[in-house]
Amino acid sequence: MTIQFACTMCGQCCHNLRLPLSIDEATAWLARGGTVQVFCETIPWPEEPPAHNLQAQHKRRRSFASTSAALPVRVIATIVAAFDGPCPNLDADMRCRIYDVRPRVCRIYPAESNPFIELAPANKACPPEAWSPDKPVFAVHGKLVDAQIAQVIDASRAADASDALLKDRLCAMLHIDTAALANEGFVIHSPARDDALRALQALAVHADGAVLPPDATQWRIVSNQHATVETLQSIGASGAHTSEFPTVPFEYLGFNAAT
Repeated sequence: MTIQFACTMCGQCCHNLRLPLSIDEATAWLARGGTVQVFCETIPWPEEPPAHNLQAQHKRRRSFASTSAALPVRVIATIVAAFDGPCPNLDADMRCRIYDVRPRVCRIYPAESNPFIELAPANKACPPEAWSPDKPVFAVHGKLVDAQIAQVIDASRAADASDALLKDRLCAMLHIDTAALANEGFVIHSPARDDALRALQALAVHADGAVLPPDATQWRIVSNQHATVETLQSIGASGAHTSEFPTVPFEYLGFNAAT
């Protein structure tokens, strides 16, 4: 299938977003006065998956190893730029004030960074005219035509993998130890801007991750499904239902109605 696309400068992709950021991008975002959130999910990881399980290997690269009570897990912590309405860097004429240093996720749009997500125009914010047959060819049979965008995607995936161990330390520094079960939702933490910036700046001087061994964080897995909590507890994990938190220190974004 051939996909044709050209940006119409409508600005719809710059509104009401949670933009995934690398550690260096998040540091710059905060330094410019923005705010970030940390989306956390856990994957039970009792044993290593086979090499031919490409999706599991993808998740392994972008996660860090930890435990939830007796259960080995891997945690994916995604730092996102959080804003409602227009992006704080968007001018009234729909032009980006930080265009030359905009996050990688903005540079590749509407392409996908996740190799297991297919580019689907219907799922994008761009208007129909952006995908009309008179526009340049963007992708053919799932392969991007634009080599520059492909390079940015490669760089995004590399940063995601290299940041993983540092995110372990970041969560410890920000006292983040609660996550959702992968495929059920996310636990969203909203650290104070100054706290997040200080932590990220501290990590920036240790980009190799070797000199900052992570604290031994014990992760609590939260779910809005009683059956999930019971299963987690039965296999030795620290599981808790969202109803157990009368004063919620985080936001739970569940993919299913609570049970």
